[in-house]
Amino acid sequence: MQLARLHRLVVITLLGFASGLPLALSGQAMQAWLTQAGLSLATIGFLTLVGLPYTFKFLWAPLIDRFDLPLFGRRRGWIALTQALLAAALWAISQVDPASQLGPFAALALLIAFLSASQDAAYDAYRADLLPAEERALGASLNTLGYRLAMIVSGGLAFIWVDANAGGGLSWPQVYRLFAALMGGAALLTLLASPRLPRTERPQTDGRRDLIGFAAVLVAVGLGVAFVQQGLAPALQAWLAPATPLGGRWVDLLVLACGLALVIPLAAWTARRAHYDTLMGGLQDYLRQPGAVAMLVLIVFYKLGDAFSVSLLTPFLLTGMHFSTAEVGVANKVFGLWLSIGGALLGGALMLRLGLFRALLLFAVLQGLSNLGYWWLAVAGQGQMGSVSVPAFDWLIVKLATATTLDGGLLAVIAVDNLCGGMGTAAFIAFMMALCRQAYSATQFALLSALSAVGRVWVGPLAGVLAEGLGWPSFFLLSLLFSLPALGLLFWLRGPISSLDSAK
Repeated sequence: MQLARLHRLVVITLLGFASGLPLALSGQAMQAWLTQAGLSLATIGFLTLVGLPYTFKFLWAPLIDRFDLPLFGRRRGWIALTQALLAAALWAISQVDPASQLGPFAALALLIAFLSASQDAAYDAYRADLLPAEERALGASLNTLGYRLAMIVSGGLAFIWVDANAGGGLSWPQVYRLFAALMGGAALLTLLASPRLPRTERPQTDGRRDLIGFAAVLVAVGLGVAFVQQGLAPALQAWLAPATPLGGRWVDLLVLACGLALVIPLAAWTARRAHYDTLMGGLQDYLRQPGAVAMLVLIVFYKLGDAFSVSLLTPFLLTGMHFSTAEVGVANKVFGLWLSIGGALLGGALMLRLGLFRALLLFAVLQGLSNLGYWWLAVAGQGQMGSVSVPAFDWLIVKLATATTLDGGLLAVIAVDNLCGGMGTAAFIAFMMALCRQAYSATQFALLSALSAVGRVWVGPLAGVLAEGLGWPSFFLLSLLFSLPALGLLFWLRGPISSLDSAK
């Protein structure tokens, strides 16, 4: 029994790594490659749209619930297939010169993001189905460990590997071929080492109607987004921006609100009319749970205060506090990232003793209070807690060329924030896993994770407006208020959340 448990948790860690690896390859790493290739900022900005599949993966996640690939078992076949196709796509894009073949490069980048989002949907469902209730806490922590380590490799170490002075002087095509090999190895690992799921219920819907429904919803969402971007946004900008105190920024918020208000109901109406039964069935199955709607609201608000405070963290530290880029980089990307991993592992261990409800409540309080550290930093300024000298180092995979002095207050605030945020992330993932039912776990987890991103989408534009209008100290105090709705919802939902500890 213990060996089987260890097997499950090790596989979850490794699959978490495979899930996180492609994210930067269609984001930060790709942008660095395009910059070195001499493309304009406007072109690079346009290509950030290739990340849209991560937002809309809930549209095709029901197909992963409805259809199983033969021979490989439920969920495992989809994970291995997307990993193998990712390996092929990464190898293919490494053969393309973005400066002279921008069209094929963009198409392959979009394909990589689509396959990565599909791998996430299949893996999220597999993790939710595989882990029993008593292993969700550790599973969520180890998943975060693997995912964050992958982000360090593809979103951090890759930059060092292509640096001729600090790293190995590899080219970006060589780096992408290396990651293609890693994804190929992940596909083999999935097939050979991941446990098969026990026979579980599958949606008993008409597969042909699901395919037609998916196509119809995709067209409806595309038309809705096109209408907002090409018609509504320019009209509102021309009408309201000149009379708005902060130019077009408030109008951008209005456009975002109108877009959500249009596209979401349009997609739901189309899914019903086109009989996309697995999508609608997954939603209806979720809504049968006690407190289902209130839990959806909790998912939006749980990480909202945390997301609000860190949405403008880099501008605050660089321009508001005048820390050097080296200080911010070492504090945030070295100490901060590893402390967030430590926080996730600590959160998983605490959840085993506290249970899901008490862990969610405690970590929500800690996340909110950690925002006060940035308020204190904005009020007190630099030099309040001395300084720490970080010597130069070269660990082969990461290097600091010269010694760097870190402000003690900055380091303390970053440490507390990342530890608390890591604990909250682990509990949040365990909570979403507990809400999913096996027959529809891909659909439901994709919908829940998309909903959790709504808050982050909103706070980005809103945070910039409020920071300019209120100043940094008031901005961080306001972020504390953004944490309060989640606490109220947690107390209200204590019974339903506590029952999830023993439910599967």
